[in-house]
Amino acid sequence: MSVNRRNFLRGAAGTLAAAGALGVSRPALAEGKGGGGSPDPATVSVPFLGANQAGVYRPDFLQRSAGFAAFRLLVEDRAGLQALLQTLTSHIQSLTEGSLVDSGPPRESEIGGLDSGVLGAQVPPDALTVTVGLGAGVFTDRYGLAAARPRGLTTMPVFPSDSPEPDWTGGDLVLQVCSNASDSVHHALRDLTRATRGMMQLEWKILGFHSGPRPTGAPRNLFGYKDGIVNPAEDEGLVWIDKNSGQPDWAVGGSFLVIRLIRMLVEFWDRVGIPEQNAIIGRDRDSGAPLDGTGETDLPDYPADPDGAVIPLDAHIRLANPRTAETDRSRLLRRGYNYENAGMSRNGNSETGLIFCSYQQNIQDQFEATQLRLAGEPMTDYIQPFGGGYFVVPPGVAEFGGYLGEGMFA
Repeated sequence: MSVNRRNFLRGAAGTLAAAGALGVSRPALAEGKGGGGSPDPATVSVPFLGANQAGVYRPDFLQRSAGFAAFRLLVEDRAGLQALLQTLTSHIQSLTEGSLVDSGPPRESEIGGLDSGVLGAQVPPDALTVTVGLGAGVFTDRYGLAAARPRGLTTMPVFPSDSPEPDWTGGDLVLQVCSNASDSVHHALRDLTRATRGMMQLEWKILGFHSGPRPTGAPRNLFGYKDGIVNPAEDEGLVWIDKNSGQPDWAVGGSFLVIRLIRMLVEFWDRVGIPEQNAIIGRDRDSGAPLDGTGETDLPDYPADPDGAVIPLDAHIRLANPRTAETDRSRLLRRGYNYENAGMSRNGNSETGLIFCSYQQNIQDQFEATQLRLAGEPMTDYIQPFGGGYFVVPPGVAEFGGYLGEGMFA
């Protein structure tokens, strides 16, 4: 069954009157086969409908490419915000399922057509996920949502050693777009920005990537170390907002998103000997193993090393996760990406770093508690956090006809 994306989206964008049609199901493209009989990566579709947004917890895979874009809201009232969220929901579902694009000539009012054409006439799903987060500025009397503001959702504070740049900080709404293909990320961000023109304005955007295992295991960051080796399991109650978390009922099934844009001073780092690098991180660069282990998934034995003779007491992994009963609930889910921007800094160094991205049930008890433990760690000489923000991620759209954030307006 072919689906005409132009006709589907024409009636969906920007009006409350279209809300009843926004959750209409559209068939995903059939899964094809790549070389050797394996699924073609372009045909992998991540289901959109569900209790949670699909891009948050993906233990099965981390897509190779990502884009993070923060926006300022232009809509003036509650009805405008609802229309914006409905429009985003409609387009995200369309993009993640894949679709056919009408190749006929556009109407005069449809300058450039209803699709950029970047992916051709058949838009593949490419394992695309789009995660929507809302900043503290949404929960004001302007939208009648002051009472619905989640506890702990604030603007991101300035931590020790931060160098915040206003042009890269904050935002009313953020999109985390992840895909197996970088052109799919570009296509999705472009489609969503165009569909919401006049409703929100781009404030900052950064593109990220990660490579496959080098040679095995977790991907490496641009310091050369394996990153994201340990993440909490979904059933540990550390990721999703639940009924016992003290948050508004509408937020149950959602999460809190923290984004930190961290410039990595790789030229300076490259002047440091590997033994010193290992001591700063607490892991062996080649294997990813903790310095008292042999494999990357080995658990460090801190009680057997109380004075830090093997893994220094101020090593990154030891401060971030001391593995004590008192700090166990401060663990968080990381879904970060490397980045390398065009150009260079004024001193001739590359614009290279990490888009730190974490999901947690409680920002203060998890991210901030961890961040405060890391204050003054040796790695602060080699990194420069300069942007990002705090956001609440609404629950997913469980049924056809719903939209992201719908519960806020009940």
